[in-house]
Amino acid sequence: MDVLMLSRLQFAAATMFHFIFVPLSLGLALLIAVMETIYVRTGDEEYKNMAKFWGKIFLVNFGVGVVTGITLEFQFGTNWSGYSKYVGDIFGSLLAIEATTSFFLESTFIAIWLFGWKKLSPKVHALCIWLVAIASSASAYWILAANAWMQHPVGYVIQGGRAELTDFWAVMSQPFAIFTFLHTVMAGYLVGAFFVMGVSAYHLLRNSHTSFFTKSFKLAMLFGLIFSLGVVAIGDLHGKEVAAKQPIKVAAMEAQWETQRAVPFSMMVIPDEKNERNYVEAIQIPKFMSWLVFGDWNAEFKGLKEWPKEERPPVTLVFVSFRLMVGLGFLFIALSLIGWVLRDRLQSSPLYLLIMMWSVPLPFIASQLGWMVTEVGRQPWIVYGVMKTSNAVSTLATSQVAISLAAFVVLYSLLGLAAFVIMIKIAKKGPEAPGLA
Repeated sequence: MDVLMLSRLQFAAATMFHFIFVPLSLGLALLIAVMETIYVRTGDEEYKNMAKFWGKIFLVNFGVGVVTGITLEFQFGTNWSGYSKYVGDIFGSLLAIEATTSFFLESTFIAIWLFGWKKLSPKVHALCIWLVAIASSASAYWILAANAWMQHPVGYVIQGGRAELTDFWAVMSQPFAIFTFLHTVMAGYLVGAFFVMGVSAYHLLRNSHTSFFTKSFKLAMLFGLIFSLGVVAIGDLHGKEVAAKQPIKVAAMEAQWETQRAVPFSMMVIPDEKNERNYVEAIQIPKFMSWLVFGDWNAEFKGLKEWPKEERPPVTLVFVSFRLMVGLGFLFIALSLIGWVLRDRLQSSPLYLLIMMWSVPLPFIASQLGWMVTEVGRQPWIVYGVMKTSNAVSTLATSQVAISLAAFVVLYSLLGLAAFVIMIKIAKKGPEAPGLA
């Protein structure tokens, strides 16, 4: 457990904790905006109360997300100063633009939305939450474009011993950034949809505020169906982009050791990383892997053995994370489709409601698995093909990082516990009586 490993663990812990709150903020912001728009268009007070109820949870979630995001960015200076010195001209500029445009827009209008219920007209008030939702997604684009540059660096030159930006548009418009953004943001919308469905299912099982939560469930179910399909479709396109730009990552995702043409797809695989093979490759579909990854039944698939061991990512972790993420993605489609079929008889389908209530954590887990594939699959590079992670870490004492890691774990555990208790309390209590909110 040297400084490098401890710094990686600290950054992973901070990032994974932060990303519990980010996708829920993305999803709830859009759902609340749609709810309030329906209220403005129809005058149905129940949708206004829905926007207020889900808005309370959104505000708690947003606050914790902001705090954890700020401390996360500090680590680029404290733990990863080598990285910041080398590529700060590119990475830092994107984060600065995100903070001074999207984040400030989001923060400003979320305050106006919170305090403006009785001070603004319904249309202007609804516009505020739409600006929050748009700014949240725009914020995600800046950050994900920066991450995409780490995955596939473009628009730069090495000058004076550091990377300098030469083509801003190339960084922002490259397909890797676009697919990463669409895949991640749709996953966030899916998290919000399943969260609303899960809480609504809890109340429907108890015959509590049935009209209110039936409407919430149906709206979220429609979102869940749309974005579960979207996540899988964009994920397939993104996977093909990764295959073109990071072939070793795809080889790890599929535990492909040997270079082959017309590679079959194995339904059951158990990697044996130590001996550079797979224990099991069972239930094979001929040529299907080549078609899935490259869109060509006879395409050549480069195996992991094409690269030296020191340049390979941890295969088993990447492979298992990827397979679980894909499996959950198809489960979300199935659950959303069942919800569509049962939409007019939800209360007479207690088993489905129970499943949906306990499915709330699954999209969060799928999102974390996706980032596991993305970040671990890029190792040993922090900027793919340009800078190795071992060269990016700060010069620190092992004890310094160990103490800060322990402090992060303790602090985030307490912060997370407080946030979850508050959100669960609000969710279980349900909406307040009309006129009292």
